[in-house]
Amino acid sequence: MFRAENPTALLSQDSVWVMLVKAVLVFVFLVLTTLLAIWAERRVVARMQSRPGPNRLGPFGLLQSLADGIKLALKEDIIPAGADRWVFVLAPLISVTTAFTAFAVIPFGPTAHVPFTHIHTALQLTDLPVAVLFVLAVGAVGVYGIVLAGWSSGSTYPLLGGIRSSAQVISYEIAMGLALVSVFLLAGTMSTSGIVSAQAHAIPLGTHLFGHALSWPSWNAFTLPVSFGIYVFAMIGETNRAPFDLPEAEGELVGGFHTEYSSLKFALFFLAEYINMVTVSAIATTLFLGGWRAPWPLSLWHDANAGWWPLLWFVAKLWLFLFMFIWLRGTLPRLRYDQFMSLGWKVLIPVGLVWTLGVAGWEQLRSSTLSTSQRLWVLIPLCVVLVAVVFGRDLVRSRARPEAADAAAGTGEDPPEIDPFAGGFPVPPLPGQRMLRTSGRPIVEEVQGG
Repeated sequence: MFRAENPTALLSQDSVWVMLVKAVLVFVFLVLTTLLAIWAERRVVARMQSRPGPNRLGPFGLLQSLADGIKLALKEDIIPAGADRWVFVLAPLISVTTAFTAFAVIPFGPTAHVPFTHIHTALQLTDLPVAVLFVLAVGAVGVYGIVLAGWSSGSTYPLLGGIRSSAQVISYEIAMGLALVSVFLLAGTMSTSGIVSAQAHAIPLGTHLFGHALSWPSWNAFTLPVSFGIYVFAMIGETNRAPFDLPEAEGELVGGFHTEYSSLKFALFFLAEYINMVTVSAIATTLFLGGWRAPWPLSLWHDANAGWWPLLWFVAKLWLFLFMFIWLRGTLPRLRYDQFMSLGWKVLIPVGLVWTLGVAGWEQLRSSTLSTSQRLWVLIPLCVVLVAVVFGRDLVRSRARPEAADAAAGTGEDPPEIDPFAGGFPVPPLPGQRMLRTSGRPIVEEVQGG
């Protein structure tokens, strides 16, 4: 049976064998979840596109992912002649190792007594006072695998994919960190088990007809909706998934950073991508959806968080995010790179800064003797000023552009013309510019028409 005990204290008492068994179980869980996620993605996307999907190997095609993995492992392993062999081999190992390591601090449930033994432990491999920062640090190291893969291949397109990935991680790692700061402020801890415990206290809603008290879980997804939204965008960008899969961008960079990889090395990159999906989904579940705790109204059941039920709730919430990944891939087209970077630097990061300052101010005011209405009167004007400072410059620029265009039209002046091929590559015109025309047709049309 599960008991309410301090998981950190129990983890410190784990023997080496217990930790090894836990590590193996986490490894098996991630591999099986990856196989199921690949199968589910192919089936769901096929359903969206009115086709059957994998349905030959095993019941409902469940063994198709396993067969594909065996096929990849048995293919010929090719290393380009111009590649740096040691770095070329090391890159996929870095990616897959960091993907597995980040899952070490995720709690699957509360403390438990292992059946048929005297062992009482927490359903978690380990926990740290700064566990979430550990996950962010490991994820930042994981990008080295992608960057080194592109650089060591000795090819242009993989190098461009690796550079894109580094810029992408820098942009969205900042936004993700800002989204998590609010969670730390509200929970008062960076420990994953501590954050789950902080979301256990329900918010009272009143009394229903039968006289029983109703409550709503204080999940951070509801108490910190802006942080939750920023994290969802950032985790999709972090995992290089559609519509943010710019480091691969098959239509532009062939296959991206893994173009020159084959056989088991390519399979390791493929495995790392899906394990990263599982990891960021588990972090979202832990930090924003109450972790392993039962969702409302199942939480009204007395034994909802006893037995093996917490593991079921955790896996169900995890698959909710995995389905979101699949749904987005099947419905949204890929963004342009400038749109993608603008979303990170001009939207997510400024909003995260304003929201974090607002949450910090609210927590400071909450510890004071002011009433709720007085706190709002102090906090709302500060937020308005911050929003005006962050977004006012862009608003002024957007209004100045049409005014400049109207002024040019009033004087009879045309917008400046640019040659799209002046630098050797076609460059689209910026706002307020127009493409140079020859014989009444754009240069692009003349070049394409021969």
